[in-house]
Amino acid sequence: MSDKAPVNNPQLRQLDFLARLMDNQFKVPGTNFRFGLDAIIGLIPGAGDLSTFGISTFMLFVMVKNGASGFVLARMILNVLIDTIIGAIPLVGDLFDIGFKSNTRNMRLMREHYVEGRHKGGAWKVILPVLILFGALFAGVIWLIYTFVRYLYHQFG
Repeated sequence: MSDKAPVNNPQLRQLDFLARLMDNQFKVPGTNFRFGLDAIIGLIPGAGDLSTFGISTFMLFVMVKNGASGFVLARMILNVLIDTIIGAIPLVGDLFDIGFKSNTRNMRLMREHYVEGRHKGGAWKVILPVLILFGALFAGVIWLIYTFVRYLYHQFG
């Protein structure tokens, strides 16, 4: 366990409370189905997703302040980005928010990091594959745009 951020740290306990509030606070009666404010706030187009992104980002800053490794932070940032990007899609994103629970995932990563000593090291193990994936997606989009423009040029030019 890291000396800089013990598990009984009040800030980390507050983050745990915030993660539960955002992802699992409410339960549908008679089921095990749980959801939080993330799913409710996310229903407000634009502002809701921006608000939940802000809360998740605040949680990341607290983790940085408490000495989380680059590797665990990169994984947490990836969780937040996935939640934000897919969560911004109308209707589909709202359902995704209910199931993905990025704040709960990040708190699990935090516990594994501080209690079990996992997820140590640099961020490149996460960042490099993500950059390669985004680069491939970007190249694919550019190719599709080029192909579409070429098609239009041949049809109407």
